[in-house]
Amino acid sequence: MSKSFLRYLIALSCLVAANASAAERVPYKAMGAPVQPKVAAQWNQYHDGEATAALLKALVDGHPERAKLETLGKSYEGRELQVITITNFAKGDVQRKPGMWIDGCIHANEVQATEVCLYTAWFLLEMYGRNELVTRLVDDRVFYILPILSPDSRDAHFYEPNNTHSPRSGQRPVDDDRDGLIDEDGPDDLDGDGSITRMRIRDALGRWKESDDNPGVMVEVKPGERGAFTMLGTEGFDNDGDGRVNEDGDGSYDPNRNWAWNWQPEYVQGGAHQYPFSILEDRFAADFITAHANIAGAQSYHNFGGMILRGPGAKDDGFNGRDLEVMMAIAKEGEKMLPGYRSMNIAEELYEVYGGEVDWLYATQGIFPFTNELFSDENYFRKPLDAEHNLDEFNKLLLFGEGVAAWREVEHPLYGKVEVGGVKKNWRRQPPSFLLEEECHRNMAFTFYHADQLPQIAFDQIEIQPLRGGLQQITVHVRNERAIPTRAGFAAERKVTRPDLLKITGGQLRVIAGLTSDDRFFEQPKEQPRRPAAIRIESIPGHGVIHARWIVAGTGPFTIEYDSVKAGAVSIEKTLP
Repeated sequence: MSKSFLRYLIALSCLVAANASAAERVPYKAMGAPVQPKVAAQWNQYHDGEATAALLKALVDGHPERAKLETLGKSYEGRELQVITITNFAKGDVQRKPGMWIDGCIHANEVQATEVCLYTAWFLLEMYGRNELVTRLVDDRVFYILPILSPDSRDAHFYEPNNTHSPRSGQRPVDDDRDGLIDEDGPDDLDGDGSITRMRIRDALGRWKESDDNPGVMVEVKPGERGAFTMLGTEGFDNDGDGRVNEDGDGSYDPNRNWAWNWQPEYVQGGAHQYPFSILEDRFAADFITAHANIAGAQSYHNFGGMILRGPGAKDDGFNGRDLEVMMAIAKEGEKMLPGYRSMNIAEELYEVYGGEVDWLYATQGIFPFTNELFSDENYFRKPLDAEHNLDEFNKLLLFGEGVAAWREVEHPLYGKVEVGGVKKNWRRQPPSFLLEEECHRNMAFTFYHADQLPQIAFDQIEIQPLRGGLQQITVHVRNERAIPTRAGFAAERKVTRPDLLKITGGQLRVIAGLTSDDRFFEQPKEQPRRPAAIRIESIPGHGVIHARWIVAGTGPFTIEYDSVKAGAVSIEKTLP
């Protein structure tokens, strides 16, 4: 073999080794995200109904061992309401794992709510096996995620003329102005740009002008200052000739005022609709939740304002004091994860809500729920807004003017030539692209913390002691390792859910007596007179312990099981000598 050929072989082997090494390289990891996920997804954009369904299907197809998709029913316009269930199906009984319900977009214009739900589902599946917390949550918990509760109007917000606040309702026709017609006088997109903005006319006697710092932005003139425009309100005209403009648009009921707890009619609570759960999409979600009694925590995503909201929604309603302490403790941790967010009570610190979802979840299902109002003003400049740091400045400096539509002259049937322009529908309530993924991740992290605080039962100690007469004494200490109790205080008071059961079974076992005690030494035991083999436990509080004791006759193997609606079932096997 010649030296030149040998050098060629050596060079070739080095090249092959180098190529193999390059093929094995893993991309440089940005912390907090999966590298090379099975399902690629972008989180700097918004998903419409079709894209949402496609992503959910891709996630289930990519992770069939930990995800399944089901349809709850169809919306008013025939769109499917899809829930993705995420857990390790190979580990334990799914229905006996503590469950976490997550939903978004009950108000259709609050579009980023869907993105947080989708991001959460994607992250749980893609980070399983890569992150210890995520793996533990997927193994030990079950997540039920409904990304879009109002699918009709969400697509209407995307593809029909609207402003940033509309449509909050669904698409069922409602006669808002009580003139015998339905949805006949909604806003009119006079310039055809897809956004309902504002109208102005040039008027030397007007009280408005364009901002000196942000041309195109309208500001009211100061006393003694001369204006150049008169503002004519929201883009549109009087379609039905009743002298009013835009007073009867899409729907106009509120899906978050239609739940069957403390529901009030329209004259008390605007948007309540006809009766509790008359809005079918709400009913589908409620039926699913009711059928899954293991759901112990819930998160509903809304916008806007940077709030972690807890009930009650009405001042004449009440939550159990200890339950509220647990909620406030969880929300306090949330404030660390969500800078600019505040933990708040709905009724006392925001406004009163009758027939709201979170109150129904808590009062009728014994669930610990939160509503997050997504995105805080403080996220724009990483500080509270002020005269120098405001939304118009943000639009100019970081959106390069894209958030505001330039003023254009159009013909109006009443006013003649007018100009339309102003804030676009996808600006103000919704985070811009480069802040959207951060919003998704931070809110997801809060939900993970909440899910991790769902009750988790463990046997602390089991003691067996022989007694006279062939009897034996079995003492067990059971603890809840998390902050949320095994049964909400309100649920125990109102008997919403059954008590927990601490059971002992064994083929050769005869249970003579069952006792509980507030202390581990049983100085003042309480006997359960009937069915002592299944001791009823009202609840184990967060990070609490209960003490139980049986007097039994017999020998051989036996099983002790703690059976809780919300905390699931945990068992341990022992043998009596």
